[in-house]
Amino acid sequence: MGTRGYTVPKPLGAVVVTSVHQLDDGAWLSVDDTREVNVGDLWPVVGGFCECSTADLLAEGVVEVSVDGRSVEARVAGRCIACGASGVTRWLELGRVVDGRFRAVDPTSPHLPASARRGGHRNRSEPG
Repeated sequence: MGTRGYTVPKPLGAVVVTSVHQLDDGAWLSVDDTREVNVGDLWPVVGGFCECSTADLLAEGVVEVSVDGRSVEARVAGRCIACGASGVTRWLELGRVVDGRFRAVDPTSPHLPASARRGGHRNRSEPG
């Protein structure tokens, strides 16, 4: 997987380039060459992944990463351990760039797909 540099806005018109990419076949999300988010944990995902109101997603791999404003987002492959459904999530926020530093979200907190939070994700198409 190649490295992608994204421009993240900072106050007063300054910009910082944040490198975001996948490592080890999607096992890690790397931000600025530091392993920040790993898979293999249970992530509660609210709506849209399976028929469960909140999927108990066993995250198996980061499929795609992107930056939308200050949010670092990814689509994650996994399986709901409650119902057995498997697939790829919609865009989930994995963290934010604040004052030039990445701050990961708590993986045990409920994840709401970005399209549900904002009414759609800019410049992306989502399956289904």
